[in-house]
Parts: sequence; C-alpha cells; structure tokens
Amino acid sequence: MSILEKGIVPTGRVRHSEFNGCSENNGGLENTFSVEIDSEGASSLSEDLQQSEIGKYPSDWEVGRVDSAFDIQQGKQVSKRNRDGEHQRPFLRTKNVFWNRLELTDLDQMHFSEAEQSRLKLRANDLLVCEGGAIGRTALWNNEVEGCLYQNHLHRLRAKDKKADPQFVVYWLWYAFDVAKLYIGRGNVTTIPNLSQSKLAELPMALPPLPEQKKIAHILSTVQRAIEAQERIIQTTIELKKALMHKLFTEGLRNEPQKRTEIGPVPESWDVVELGKLVNFMTGKLNSNAAVKDGTYPFFTCSQETFWIDHYAFDTEAILLSGNNAQAIYSVKHYEGKFNAYQRTYVITIKGIDRISYLFLSQMLTRSLERLRTISIGSSTKYLTLGLLTNLVVAIPPYGDGIVIGEWLNKVDEKIKEHESKLKTLQNLFRTLLHELMTAKTRASALKPEKAPNEYPN
Repeated sequence: MSILEKGIVPTGRVRHSEFNGCSENNGGLENTFSVEIDSEGASSLSEDLQQSEIGKYPSDWEVGRVDSAFDIQQGKQVSKRNRDGEHQRPFLRTKNVFWNRLELTDLDQMHFSEAEQSRLKLRANDLLVCEGGAIGRTALWNNEVEGCLYQNHLHRLRAKDKKADPQFVVYWLWYAFDVAKLYIGRGNVTTIPNLSQSKLAELPMALPPLPEQKKIAHILSTVQRAIEAQERIIQTTIELKKALMHKLFTEGLRNEPQKRTEIGPVPESWDVVELGKLVNFMTGKLNSNAAVKDGTYPFFTCSQETFWIDHYAFDTEAILLSGNNAQAIYSVKHYEGKFNAYQRTYVITIKGIDRISYLFLSQMLTRSLERLRTISIGSSTKYLTLGLLTNLVVAIPPYGDGIVIGEWLNKVDEKIKEHESKLKTLQNLFRTLLHELMTAKTRASALKPEKAPNEYPN
C-alpha cells in the first residue's frame, strides 16, 4: 500500500494541502501535512539503518530500555485496611486511564500517610501506565486534580535526563502495545494479565532525537485534537436529538396539550394504537453467516453493522428491526431498494401509507428501543417475539405532522453519520501516521505543515 493510499499525501513538485486530497475530511485540523518526495518517488531522507530486537531504525535513533529514560514507581495497594484513615486523598485506578486521556469524573478515595503522599505525588508530564486490565495503556498527567495519587495497578513513569519527550512516549507505547503488538508475551499472562515493574522496565523503546520526538508528538496530537472535536460534536448532537425527540413525542409540533396514556403523556391530537394495526411483519430466511465480503446487496442481520450479499429477497421500502441480541440492544434501520435479511431480522412494511411514514416509523421505533429491551424475553439471549411487536402500543400523530417529525429527526441522524464518517477518517489517519512515524518510514522532518482554512464543522 502506498503512502497516498494510507492517507499521507506525497507532494513532489505539486503541493497538496489536504489529507486524501479533500479538505472536508480534515474534521477540525487547522494544519495539514504533506510529505516531500523526490523525483524517483522515494523519501528525500536517505539514511543508514540499525537492526534492533524490535526492527530496523535510523542510526540516529536510540533503541533502549524504558528504565533508561524513566524512573518507574508503582502506587499504593487498595485494601479495606489501607482505605481507613484520616488522610483521605483521591487516587487514580486503571479505570481512569485510557490511551492519551484520563477519565476523572469518578475518582475513588483512600487514606495516604504523609510519607506516602510525598512518595506518590504526581508531577506534570508524568506518565501513568496500566499494570493490569488493558496492560500498557498510557496517559499523561497534567496536574488536573490537586493532591491526586495512584494505586498499585498503575506505574508512574517520570522522565530523566531529558532523553525522552513524555508525550512522544505515550504515542510510542500506544503504537507498541495496541497497533504493532511489539510487546506480546512481555506481560505476565496468568489468570489475570499484568505488566510487572521489572517487565515494564526492560521493554525496548525506539527514541529519535529529542527535537524529532517533539515534532512527532505535535503531529499526532494535532490529529488527536481533531478526533476529540468530532467526538464532542457527535455526543452533543446525540444529546440534542434525545431532547428534541422527547419534546416532539410529548408536545407535537405545536406545543399542544397532553393526554395521559398507558405509554405516558402524548399530544392530544395523536392516536394510540397497537403497532400490528399499522404495519406488516416478515422475517428473512437466511443464516447470519450468509454474508459475503464484496456483495452487491445489503444484508441485514441482528448486528448494528450492515453486511453484504450477492442475492436479494426483498425489493421494497422497509424498516429492519433486529429480533434478538444477547444484551437486548436492538437496532432499527430504514432502507429502500433490493436487500436480504437474516431469519431473525424483522422486515416491517407499512399497511396504509396515509397513516404513517417510514421516516416517522423508524424514529418512533428508535425511541421505543428501551421499552422493547424491557419487554423482550429470554435469558442468555433476548428475543422480540412477533406477539410482543404486534401488541406494542405506540402513539402516532396526524399524517402530515408525522412526515415533518420524521424528516426533522432524519436530518439530525444524517448530521451524526456525517461526523461519524469524519471521525472514522481521522482515526484511520491517526493510526496510519502512528505507524509511519514510529517506524521511521516517514520522518517527521519530511512532513511539512501547511496552513489550511479552519475546518471545524458546524
């Protein structure tokens, strides 16, 4: 796969300022990067390589142990006896540490003596590495919480001798543990996988010169900030849709008075009916393993993902509702055209087009998913029977209002999908850059930052 196919644009004599040649996919990147390629198509940086236990690296990179660049220390053991005491302090657990970020909304507390507080005090730019759980997962500490300490299932790494840039090492460990799997077998794998202090200390790292480390960290952090921006937009839009749905399904389009029903308050002008009076139910005929890799037609199963198949059984507009799921997390999809379906996927078609629209039906069933989860049957796998769906009580507005509500909510869904697509593009770009930069297949000095217009989406 070429650098262009992976998402890094070679420039030669013609300069491009967008990843993949499309500025719309930058998803919030203020600066993009291009790679200087010489006339023969090879990187303009020609250099000698050294062989190491983790691969070949440029001769100016140093491959050494983690403890050659960091002091390592584990935190305090959590136990009932250790919790009791007058000096209660917040502390970090593995559940607070994710790749390149900390989740600090749920901090536990425990007693730490004055000596323990002094020994376990965190400083800005300390790394926190998971000893258990998702071993190796690493985040940077930036003094987010005053007096916060850490438990013994976390290693604290503190840079020494200015040999390593802490943010670069977060990305190095992300690459080594999660992408390249360089350290498979380095942890102690028993019934509970863990990464002991001695094992962590001896892990090899490839460190470029410090200025290059900082540039690599800057490039990857730029993409990460764009990813985080997209995630915030998606989450905010999802919350806004929930609020909009609640308002529309309880007050309608005109803030009309409500009436009490068995499914809660609904607008006065809406009818309360059983779903079976509005729609027809069919199911597919195929096993879930009937999907093929490059099929022609959509194949709907009980998965959130849509698969593909080479033949179709339906040619219509329909709502696809998964009929079973281990956790009763069902999916609702709207499709028009040729498709096929799994034998436990409901294909739902409308009986009278003047009663309800497909867009409204899709949104109504989406809003009913929690209720469907509650009424589903089964133990290890939850099921929605035909009887449960036929007798499901729903509220429907006058036909014209339903069309408007369905279109409004569908536009919000399209906006969410647009940002999810941008997010996926950025995540793929990040992993490509992570691989290219950490293996020195692309040197940071060959990535030329170029100013591009702000692409923060509205």
